[in-house]
Amino acid sequence: MKIQPIVSSQTLKGGVEVAKAGIGEELIAALAAGLVMSAAIPFLVAPVLSRFGGLDRTNSGAVAAHYGSVSVVTFVTATQIYGDAGFIIAGFMVAVLAMMETPAILSGLLIARRGTGGSLFDRKLLREVLFNGSVVLLLGSFVIGMVIGESGFEPISPLFQAGFTGVLCLFLLDMGLIAMRRILKTRSLTMRLAILAIIFPVVNGTLGVLVGIAVGLDAPSVAALAVLAASASYIAVPAAMRLSLPQADAGLYLAMSLGVTFPFNIVIGIPLYRWMAETIGGLV
Repeated sequence: MKIQPIVSSQTLKGGVEVAKAGIGEELIAALAAGLVMSAAIPFLVAPVLSRFGGLDRTNSGAVAAHYGSVSVVTFVTATQIYGDAGFIIAGFMVAVLAMMETPAILSGLLIARRGTGGSLFDRKLLREVLFNGSVVLLLGSFVIGMVIGESGFEPISPLFQAGFTGVLCLFLLDMGLIAMRRILKTRSLTMRLAILAIIFPVVNGTLGVLVGIAVGLDAPSVAALAVLAASASYIAVPAAMRLSLPQADAGLYLAMSLGVTFPFNIVIGIPLYRWMAETIGGLV
């Protein structure tokens, strides 16, 4: 089952919502927060992977890049779950999702190649980072939604809304099977690394909540920022790592991000981040 229809549906609707609300200070603050967190999280994660997880510099950088970037499917699932409960995420958070995919890749490469003399940039890597399918789809659908607006979206809305929940459920079942295969195939996933794959989303999600509150987002958008900070990429970043760090253990970073962190976020993380956003936000 392909991710493209699911992603395009949500990003298109996000663009429509931004067209309705307009570009304001809240959007700019959320984009800035997402950019900074995506670039910074790998530098927070990498030392822990090295000291507690026992990874070398190359694998620490590769894994750290995954945790600084985002999982589109986790975000889409959170948007659906929150929306069904009347906890509506602002449409512009889709733009923050797109913003957070790339900076972590560059940070991870900087960590992996620091002191080795390796080049941070090359033509193939830049093409993969800037023009990979997920980034183009995210931004393209979002821009289309902004251009057509609510009036343009109404005639095509049945295609993007009818049956969405059912399709998402089937997709998540398929992703669960893939995640289990990743865990079974790799022998590099130690107990310590598996524990980190659960600790990282909780810590990063908490950071997302605190940053979201600090920049003045509403509770649903704070929770969404926490979901983005807590998620780990298993689509865009692995493709970039295969090009730029072929010596890194692909089985390891996919087992951690897809095999452990992804199901943890779907089952426990999404409701946890909402609870944190409402609880901590209510105390501030």
